[in-house]
Amino acid sequence: MSSALINGLFVFMLAAFIGFEVIRRVSPLLHTPLMSLTNALDAIAVVGAIVLVGRHESRLSFVLGMLAIIAATSNIVGGFLITDRMLKMFHSSRPTKP
Repeated sequence: MSSALINGLFVFMLAAFIGFEVIRRVSPLLHTPLMSLTNALDAIAVVGAIVLVGRHESRLSFVLGMLAIIAATSNIVGGFLITDRMLKMFHSSRPTKP
């Protein structure tokens, strides 16, 4: 294995661990702002994956790019759905006065 691949895997595993630890300790009150931030970061990931897929460097990069597009897009959609559901919890159920 090349050293670039090993370095890339190391950075990926370190980012995954740090991301998991940061997300795990977030209070429920900060969930909506955090989802907004992750949606913005996932949009950047989608653009990067589209660039990777568009290069057609190898079949592996194409497959990994498509997987990244699918994963990040599903995360964006899920984030919007969860945020919308949480914001609906703050709406008053009482009828408004005319």
